[in-house]
Amino acid sequence: ANRRLSVILQPLLRLARSQLASQSHGGPAELLTSVCPGPSVRLRPSASSPTWPSNSLCSLTAMADEGALKAVAEAEAAVNSQGEIVRTLKEAVKAGSGDKAAVDAAVEQLKALKVTLAEKQQAAGIEPAPTGGRPAKEKAAKPDKDKGSEGGAGGKTTKKETKLGLSHPKATEFTDWYTELCVSSELISYYDVSGCYVLRPWAYAMWEVAQTFFDAKIKAMGVQNAYFPLFITEDVLSKEKDHVEGFAPEVAWVTRAGDTPLEKPIAIRPTSETVMYPYYAQWIRSHRDLPLRLNQWTNVVRWEFKYPTPFIRSREFLWQEGHTAFATKEEADAEVAAILELYRRVYEEVMAVPVTPGKKSTAEQFAGALYTTTVEAFIPETGKAIQGATSHCLGQNFSKMFNIEFETEERTKQLVWQNSWGFTTRTIGVMIMTHGDDKGLVLPPRAAPKQVVIITIPNSKTTPEGLAAMTEKAAELHAALEAAGVRVVSDTRENYTPGWKYNHWELKGVPVRLELGPKDMEKGVAVLARRDTGTKEEAAWGDVAGRMPSLLETIQADMYTAARAKYDACWKQVTTWDEFMEAINGRNMALAPWADEVEVENDVKKRSAVGELQGAKTLCIPFKQPEMPPGTLCFASGKPAKNWALWGRSY
Repeated sequence: ANRRLSVILQPLLRLARSQLASQSHGGPAELLTSVCPGPSVRLRPSASSPTWPSNSLCSLTAMADEGALKAVAEAEAAVNSQGEIVRTLKEAVKAGSGDKAAVDAAVEQLKALKVTLAEKQQAAGIEPAPTGGRPAKEKAAKPDKDKGSEGGAGGKTTKKETKLGLSHPKATEFTDWYTELCVSSELISYYDVSGCYVLRPWAYAMWEVAQTFFDAKIKAMGVQNAYFPLFITEDVLSKEKDHVEGFAPEVAWVTRAGDTPLEKPIAIRPTSETVMYPYYAQWIRSHRDLPLRLNQWTNVVRWEFKYPTPFIRSREFLWQEGHTAFATKEEADAEVAAILELYRRVYEEVMAVPVTPGKKSTAEQFAGALYTTTVEAFIPETGKAIQGATSHCLGQNFSKMFNIEFETEERTKQLVWQNSWGFTTRTIGVMIMTHGDDKGLVLPPRAAPKQVVIITIPNSKTTPEGLAAMTEKAAELHAALEAAGVRVVSDTRENYTPGWKYNHWELKGVPVRLELGPKDMEKGVAVLARRDTGTKEEAAWGDVAGRMPSLLETIQADMYTAARAKYDACWKQVTTWDEFMEAINGRNMALAPWADEVEVENDVKKRSAVGELQGAKTLCIPFKQPEMPPGTLCFASGKPAKNWALWGRSY
């Protein structure tokens, strides 16, 4: 976007300075035609400023709505990235290893992105370049008629209101809705490596909220932060057979330095057990060295070949990974449970997202682990579950491989018991999917980078003195809210209308909008509008700082309650295969008695696949188990049931 804007404006600005100095040119519209005569890019005057004053360079900025141009650039990046995905999938089909259905789905997604790009270009006043053939004939640009009254104080003109909001409804076009929302709300930008994304400040701030919450809790438990290198030698990665087999398809390798092939390839970490544990073996000698509890905040690379989805499934992502060592299994078990409880709190208390804690089946547990625990989220619109975070007991498997042992108080040698645990930026995606609507993000206050946005609403009758008073009052309320511990931002820009600002901040999901207009100034109040419900209330200026924290907590609780109700409605308890399939095909989770055998689970995955829909798998064995009547049989195999498992299709 910067390059494109520079190409358009920089030569124009240089020429404009010389032309305007001599007053020999008819105006910026003619300058634009003289500098950029081709049909590939044409900008037109905004609706609120249909003519170009020849004596002012300020009009040049009105030709290109910055937000609209950014949206165009991001839409173009999305089209390019999706085109790369389509090409990759088609090559896989030609090679005999691809899925034609996946190609068709990717092509449909590409078509939708191209439609979105055209809409963004139209909103920005950009005429798309012809896709082929002779260039379109250049036509003289006609100024748009001013259809509305001038906004802003003192009759100042406002920028053309770029169409905001989303073009895809969540209920019927969920995938398109989600990808459009991630870009339009300024969470991500597509990167030129497929499956990788740029996390923009609004998204990274959400990650920092979760990071701050969790980091404080684990430090209180005695965990310390550290950092280990990104690279792993092939010998070390291959040391634990089950572990490396579980990650082998996803490992990215460095094979060359410049033009020189490496003697041995070096892996980029998919996880860090094999990076860290050789050093645990060096550092742990005695029972006095235990427990050793380290965590690192870092990135990992897993070269996924499944369809990439922002935040949910990408080739590089941010996470924390904890790695701990204990003298006894009891200590390790206690930590596994404590960490999983923190993950539940991240989702339910910070993100307002309901989850089910439980234990993974043998087939679904972490490669090389003794057992794995998890919190499972669910997206009703797609009928798919998402693994939220996992806490693993590794037992003594890795300590055997890496010879991590200690001398006991009785002077005997013992292997340590180990855990590993982690959660990722996937939390952001789950939160977006759970709460977002057709207007954009809906952020729970505890997770929101900014909890309140203050918007001043001057109109054409507002005097300069009135505008100054309104701006001053907004600054006072801003300071009072900050002093009350509220994360607040003020939008006092005069070159955007209140309606544009409302849409902009609704798209970004800020929980509360504080409105301050001429009538509010007369009454000495502010209007507080909730993003989640749209309801409004008035608060006297002196009460705003005291009212806001309780209002934010109410919103947080209400959002969790609403999400929990939808989640619980998708939880179906079944006992037969027919009931199971009815639940799964109805976009639900199914809690069913089963024999707890890998062979049975594999059979269910195959039998429950319907057309293009993937088969169901165990999400977890919930810790809260319903009563199991004597003689209960497995819903799928007819064998004696051992427990109730939660099943579903998943991301």
